[in-house]
Amino acid sequence: MNLVLSRTVLLAIVFMALALGTIPVAAQITLQGGVGLGIGLPQGDYGGSTIDHYAGSAYGMSTGYNVHGKARVGLLGLRVAGEIGYSSFSNTGESEPGQGKMEVSHSILSFKAGPEFSISLPAAPITPYLGAHVGVHIINGETVLQGISQVSSGTYELQSATRVGLGGTVGAQLSLGPVMNLDIAAHYEAMNLFGKQWEDPNLTNDRRLDSYLALNDESDPLYAAGDSDHFINNSRSIGALYFTVTLMIGL
Repeated sequence: MNLVLSRTVLLAIVFMALALGTIPVAAQITLQGGVGLGIGLPQGDYGGSTIDHYAGSAYGMSTGYNVHGKARVGLLGLRVAGEIGYSSFSNTGESEPGQGKMEVSHSILSFKAGPEFSISLPAAPITPYLGAHVGVHIINGETVLQGISQVSSGTYELQSATRVGLGGTVGAQLSLGPVMNLDIAAHYEAMNLFGKQWEDPNLTNDRRLDSYLALNDESDPLYAAGDSDHFINNSRSIGALYFTVTLMIGL
């Protein structure tokens, strides 16, 4: 399902970029569109190891990748950017020191929009800028468990979750010609500032496995010290630092 989703997102991104690049605009309006890719570094509770994930202290994700489409509209000195992106994060390792195997993966479909502020450098082919945005992030995933005493071995789908966050960008546009530039940027994404919650998809059969079937970025209301079924005692942040390169076309 994740492969189909990623192909659909890529096709939508390419179509948007091609369409934006061919739209005529008035002299006082600038319009750009493009596609790009990047790497993502998990931050805060989103990083760590698979041992952390099993213990419920962090999500245990390692470095991931990102593909995206970006559009930028400028009018009378004001500039707004929007982006659709697909990110993938995963990790593989032990569930506990010296035993068990765990594979975790997340796919994130993100929709972001917000203002950008450029810094003009006369006669220079590069234009630095700063940006801020609101993001809506749809998170899906999968957990593979093998040889772990407290849970049954198998592959388990993560219940889809939507979170709202904020982000900031530091970037620069490098001119490649009259209608083309290379957008190089660093973005910080705090993805779950709003909407954190605890979900138990299987209320009729209390078990440790249930804690891995939903995003569960809020603490377990039934947490008790030493309880192996209710072990997540803190809310968890989902954040990432992205480094991206985007080819932009337009005026």
